[in-house]
Amino acid sequence: MTAQQVAGGESHPTEHHHGVGSDDFKPEMGTDGTLTEEPHHPNPATPTADRFKAIGEVVFLYAICIAAALGLSALLVEVTGGSSSEVFNALLDGSIRGPGRIGATIGVAVPLLLVAIGTIVSNRAGLVNIGQEGQLYIGAAFGAYFGTKLGFSGPWVIVLLLAASVVGGALWAGIAGVLRYTRNVPEVLTTLLLVTIAAQLVGYGLKNQWLLLAPAEGRANRQQISQQLPDNTRIPRIELFGNEFPISAFIAIALAFLIAAAMARTVWGLRLRMLGHNPRTAQRAGVAASRYGGGALLVSGAFAGLAGGMMLAGGDFGNYTLVPGFPANIGWTGLLVALVSRQRASVAIVIAFVFAALRTGSGFLAATGVERRITDVVQGLLVLALLIPPALLFLRQRRRQMNSGGDRT
Repeated sequence: MTAQQVAGGESHPTEHHHGVGSDDFKPEMGTDGTLTEEPHHPNPATPTADRFKAIGEVVFLYAICIAAALGLSALLVEVTGGSSSEVFNALLDGSIRGPGRIGATIGVAVPLLLVAIGTIVSNRAGLVNIGQEGQLYIGAAFGAYFGTKLGFSGPWVIVLLLAASVVGGALWAGIAGVLRYTRNVPEVLTTLLLVTIAAQLVGYGLKNQWLLLAPAEGRANRQQISQQLPDNTRIPRIELFGNEFPISAFIAIALAFLIAAAMARTVWGLRLRMLGHNPRTAQRAGVAASRYGGGALLVSGAFAGLAGGMMLAGGDFGNYTLVPGFPANIGWTGLLVALVSRQRASVAIVIAFVFAALRTGSGFLAATGVERRITDVVQGLLVLALLIPPALLFLRQRRRQMNSGGDRT
């Protein structure tokens, strides 16, 4: 650098790698798991038409797959002796078009979204948590205990109830985290097995009055339910355009955007993504797998537990009481929501509403003479339809990378 450059405050990129400027380099992940630098020559002359063309291809691919899924669903309904038009109209009436049905759908979408958010966090860290059903159940049990056994009620009890649910879900997922990082037991197995254990533990609690079982007064002799939450220990509900739903819907949406921002714009999110993309490189960069991976599992379980607490105090499930089978497959469906949304918390908001609409709309199928289980088939076909385009795009990208690598060789 010359004296003239120093005086003028002007600096130029250092030349290296055969005369290529340092500004022309960007880090890339090598095939051996290390970070490498490859020359990157920006091409400002690339027309924006190519970008719009790529977006159009993606939209067209999704449209074709969704249309195929709906067509197969209609064909299946016709084969089973029903009318596809009547079935789809019943689904729409039960989920959106009927009086107050949007509120019911929103109430179901809240726990689905919360479970999906937690799943996205653990998946970004490269961990497979499939025990949300059990974590949700334990969270609801913790919430029911603190909501009915404290001896007083009021708004602060709602906060305590939800906090206890968060702790319960996190502790249940934390068991899998401890086994993963101390005994190297795969979390996909432990989280799944803990679902059964959670059901047995809550079932035991619902048999004993000193835990969860409601007093004998006001319930049948063999009925195993918890005490109903008092009126002032329930999440407030609002009514908009004739649709009533709990205010927890706004909390869930805010948490979705918060996690989306945290994953994209914070050091914590960067380290989680680094750990999930390449654990070896993450450890070389100073990312402790046990700290960040275990923390991701705790956060994932906490969101599932929060979903259980909001289900209990929201009123859309169990009439403010804890009953056997309380999760009602919300944990499993929330896992699908995270999968279909491709690990994007903001996208999960829309996907959760779609899955909730299928669930609430299925209750109107009895009038059509079609088994309501047909909605499970429609749901499965939609999941496949939304997963096929990313897989095809990934395969095309890999093929292009292999071809470009062969050309450089």
